[in-house]
Amino acid sequence: MRLFYRYQDLAPQLVPLDYTTCPDVKVPYELIGSMPELKDNPFRQRIAQVFSEDGDGHMTLDNFLDMFSVMSEMAPRDLKAYYAFKIYDFNDDDYICAWDLEQTVTKLTRGELSAEEVSLVCEKVLDEADGDNDGRLSLEDFRNMILRAPDFLSTFHIRI
Repeated sequence: MRLFYRYQDLAPQLVPLDYTTCPDVKVPYELIGSMPELKDNPFRQRIAQVFSEDGDGHMTLDNFLDMFSVMSEMAPRDLKAYYAFKIYDFNDDDYICAWDLEQTVTKLTRGELSAEEVSLVCEKVLDEADGDNDGRLSLEDFRNMILRAPDFLSTFHIRI
């Protein structure tokens, strides 16, 4: 119920207290992205896109609940890894390629690295994590990489 009220508070003019009368309501990304839990996250737009059913960042209550469930400290590690992978797969091709890594590193460092430094980091990640040497990371490659960095997923949560 607490999450429903958080959702409703984002857009009280859109989300009725009796949600059964309007189950197809979507809260716009602009309001989702401005939540305290996301507003300083460099991946806020991508997170909203991944959890929204249309990929536009506008969320139904179910999308909102899914996002908070996956981002909770109690969510299973495999589920967190799956969604982290989806968030970093910017081109939605089910692989994390060099371009996806460049986007990720640039967001993580908030643009403070030169293009050459970003490229070097991406190259190192692929060298270390690309298990089948196809120049990109599959979900399996990504999960294996995360197993070697246990603290990685501990940062992948939102407190409510």
